[in-house]
Amino acid sequence: MKHTIAILVKDHPGVLARVSSLFNRRRFNIESIAAGHSEKKGITRITIVTEGEEGILEQITKQLNKLIDVLRVRDLPKDTSVEREFALIKVWTKSTDQRTEIMQLVETFRGHIVDIDKQSLTIEVTGTEDKINAKLKLLEPFGILEISRTGKIALSRGANSILNSSIHANGTLPD
Repeated sequence: MKHTIAILVKDHPGVLARVSSLFNRRRFNIESIAAGHSEKKGITRITIVTEGEEGILEQITKQLNKLIDVLRVRDLPKDTSVEREFALIKVWTKSTDQRTEIMQLVETFRGHIVDIDKQSLTIEVTGTEDKINAKLKLLEPFGILEISRTGKIALSRGANSILNSSIHANGTLPD
């Protein structure tokens, strides 16, 4: 069973390395990992997708909470969260007709062309992992030159927040 884990950490050098090495030491596989600034200054949000039973998820959560710079850890079940992935796809274009066909296809699946070259188009797409995979399948016949994907990012649905309260000015969470 796949799990999406949201982790809020202090924005310090080496925190991402410590989080990922915890997974390595415990022999947990990371399927995808994405990190970036959160809505609070000095706080980074890490989203990790891993696979395992509920007991493994509980063990991961306990181990993450032991790390000094970790502020919050939360499992984001698929039915109560919004998940997206971002991808850049460079596609081979052999002719003007083929370029036009690809551009129409991209418009149909609500992607964006972000770079045009004589022999290639670079396409930007967002969606769930399944939708990104479906878009890649449609572009395969043209010849995919390169792909770069972010991995999954996710937020809980509604006004619910991983913080559920404000962070003090010094970067700590209230009890």
